[in-house]
Amino acid sequence: MHGPASPGWLLVALCAATGAYCLLRMRSSVEEQRRAAGGEALMGFGMAAMAVPAAVFTPPSWAWPLYTAVFGAAALRALWAARTSTHHLHHLVGAGAMVYMAVAMATSPGHHGGAGVPLVTGVLLLYFTGYVLLSGARLIPVPAGVTAVGWGDRPELARACRLSMGIAMVAMLLTM
Repeated sequence: MHGPASPGWLLVALCAATGAYCLLRMRSSVEEQRRAAGGEALMGFGMAAMAVPAAVFTPPSWAWPLYTAVFGAAALRALWAARTSTHHLHHLVGAGAMVYMAVAMATSPGHHGGAGVPLVTGVLLLYFTGYVLLSGARLIPVPAGVTAVGWGDRPELARACRLSMGIAMVAMLLTM
C-alpha cells in the first residue's frame, strides 16, 4: 500500500483482527454464517497482507499474480453462491476489487500511486463508501433481554467486521 507507514500498519492491524474474528465466526452452528465468515476471513487477511506499507516490505513479483488467482477464485465462488443469497454479491464486488488492486499493483511501474484505471477506482470507491454508510447505519444495539450467544453468532460483531473491512477497502482504494 502507498502512503505513510502509520495508517498502513493500522489497516494491517484492523484487517488482521477482522480476519481473526471471522475465523471465530466459522465455528457458528449456522452453515450460512460459517460460509460467509470463511470468505470474510480470507478477505480480511488478504487486505492485511496488501496493506503492509511498501516502504517496509515490497512483495516479490510473483505475489501479485498469486493474489489475483486467489481472489479470482474467491470471486468465482461468490458468483456461484450469489445464486442463493444476494449477500454474496458484496463478496463478489470485494473479491473483484482485490483482483483489480493486485493487477494494478503488478502493472504499476515502481508501485507509486496513480495505479489502476481512474474510472474503475472511482466506481469502487463509490460502492464501498455507500456500503460503509449503509453498514454504519445498520449497527443497531441488540435489544435488552436477548439471550447470550457464542462469539461466532454475534450479528452485531459480524456487521462491525464488515464495516471495518469496508472502511479499509475505501482507504486502500484512496491510495491508488
